[in-house]
Amino acid sequence: MRMQLGVLGPLHAELGGCSIVPTAGKPRQVLALLALRAGRAVPVATLMEELWADSPPRSASTTLQTYILHLRRAIARALPEDCAVSPKDVLGMSFGGYRLTAVVEEHDLNAFEDLALRGAIALEAGDPPVAADLLARALGIWRGPALEDVPRGTVLELEAIGMEETRMQVLEQRITAELRLGRQALLIPELRVLTARHPLNENLSAQLMTAFHRAGSTWRALEEFRRLRRSVGEELGIEPGARLQRLHQSILNGESETGDPGRPSPLLAG
Repeated sequence: MRMQLGVLGPLHAELGGCSIVPTAGKPRQVLALLALRAGRAVPVATLMEELWADSPPRSASTTLQTYILHLRRAIARALPEDCAVSPKDVLGMSFGGYRLTAVVEEHDLNAFEDLALRGAIALEAGDPPVAADLLARALGIWRGPALEDVPRGTVLELEAIGMEETRMQVLEQRITAELRLGRQALLIPELRVLTARHPLNENLSAQLMTAFHRAGSTWRALEEFRRLRRSVGEELGIEPGARLQRLHQSILNGESETGDPGRPSPLLAG
């Protein structure tokens, strides 16, 4: 039996075209962790940490087995009546834990990571058209915040934070690629929304400053620097980083190119 899994948004898990996602919160947590590590064993201790942190009840082991039983019942309902595969073949015990052993035909996290890696390689190789396309396709896989409808304990919370940080990194790389393609005018509305949502993100502010400057709105670039400076000063009590300070100075100096006029300034290269 082949399985489709999704964690980049609401939890998605289908077996043979039938959803096996439970409605109850804690079994959903168990399935989410198994889905994130599909094909690998998730130790019982990790599952217990996710469900109860450092305060598991005395019945934790029995309760976890009950949640596994609920998941296997959902799997049984998804299996054809004449199927030779049993629920334990799909969700089995392995090395002191549990593991999804079905063949995963689609996994949105794997697809995202593959496209993101290929896009990053293209960007590093100086191929912004290919990079922009691959990175945009990677971001298009997301259906919402990671594990949007799953209660999160300590383990899933860290996993979700990591996925969201990777998403932001890929977004910044895609914008970099599009800046290199001269699409600054198209990027300005998106970057204004992003900097409003992430007021302390210096990378996004640098990209917005670059886009404004290249679009001929130098005063708006300088205003963005002032806004960020106020934000980091009020929130963190520090000055913007050295890269942003250099970018600000280069804009004040009216620099758009350095040296060879056919090559963008490193400070304004996105």
